[in-house]
Amino acid sequence: MEVSEYVLSAGRAVLDMVEREWQPLSPGELEQRLDQAVEEILEGDLMAKLKTQPPTIYVQLLPGQANVQPQVLQATTPSPPEEETPEPREDTEDTAAVKHIADLLQSSKSRARMAGRARLSLSHTVLLSLTLLTERVSYRSVSRRFHLEKGNIHRIFFSFCERVNMLEETLIRWPTGSEAAEALVPFCCPEKEHEEQQGIPHVLGVLGHTRIPIRLPIGKHNVESTVPEVKRMKKEAHPDSWLNLQLICDHKGRFLHCRISKGSDVDRGSALRDKIRQHPELMPSGSCLVARAGYPLTAQILTPYSGSHGPREELFNKMLEEHFHTLDQAIANLRARFQRLRYLDIGNYDRARAVVLTACVLHNVFLDMGQVVQGQVETEEAITEDEEGEVDDEGLRRRDAISDLLFKSFNSGST
Repeated sequence: MEVSEYVLSAGRAVLDMVEREWQPLSPGELEQRLDQAVEEILEGDLMAKLKTQPPTIYVQLLPGQANVQPQVLQATTPSPPEEETPEPREDTEDTAAVKHIADLLQSSKSRARMAGRARLSLSHTVLLSLTLLTERVSYRSVSRRFHLEKGNIHRIFFSFCERVNMLEETLIRWPTGSEAAEALVPFCCPEKEHEEQQGIPHVLGVLGHTRIPIRLPIGKHNVESTVPEVKRMKKEAHPDSWLNLQLICDHKGRFLHCRISKGSDVDRGSALRDKIRQHPELMPSGSCLVARAGYPLTAQILTPYSGSHGPREELFNKMLEEHFHTLDQAIANLRARFQRLRYLDIGNYDRARAVVLTACVLHNVFLDMGQVVQGQVETEEAITEDEEGEVDDEGLRRRDAISDLLFKSFNSGST
């Protein structure tokens, strides 16, 4: 039995080697190589013409020797400067991250070989993929930097995203046990932590969402949406021209939950609400999630008061705003690090989703390593909803009870 396993392993190794050596070029790779060949031919013709040109003649007349035969000086024809192609670079600050991510992929359960014909090392594969995620660069630019065909880079990048997506359950997970206890923070603002009262819950995480613009799939173009004004585009654009990214983050900005759906999906936390109802053990005793208006109000998910309200409701909403800022900052940091999320030029939903999920997983990886990129919170990121979402009686009672305790505690502390 053991001998057959060795034979099978050897056979697979031979097949992988043959595939790498004889895999035919894709149309994109063939086009890239033809372009390079034409450029080399044109450059060779240009250099040949320069070499056959007569030398440049300079006439130098010495003072007082106007009738003297002029001296002929042959100038050396300068060779045109060669275009420099930057080599794949690994800054000192990026080396640790590249190595850590490569180790995660190496130790993952999936043993699938990375796609692509190029014999890139795993570290260079990670570096190439991080370049595409963190910089707004074209495939042509990355092609020159890493000396690879554009089509090959495309396959390598999406293969990397698929591998990282397999780490989702490991790196984006709901906290339990001691992790949940560490994630809990007081409901009140930090300066009033010492005034906690029984009945006021701790916050496990902040629930919210943002939109990631993508290229509209073929066949869904809307002529009216092609207007220059950004605000007007957001109002008239086709719903599937973006992805909905629903997140829960803890007080450190780490993602505990991630749900990616098409822009036409109007779900606002109902699936998460049902999951918590079916598995109440997900919420530690005396804890809650907080979310902006538009999400369902339950005993486990608390949302602000909407419409006109008094000082008691205003105080409750103010306490929630302290937590909402944490999620807004986490989303701003995500966009600041992964510049490609500002616009994904991808018309395929599954591939666009894979890229966004990769960024969210790596967001936690960088956060665990202590590498935080501070982004600027934009007004568009702080998405607010005027109308209140679904409400249940238990959620109404708990919200009113908490707001009463907060108001009494605040008034007693100020007197």
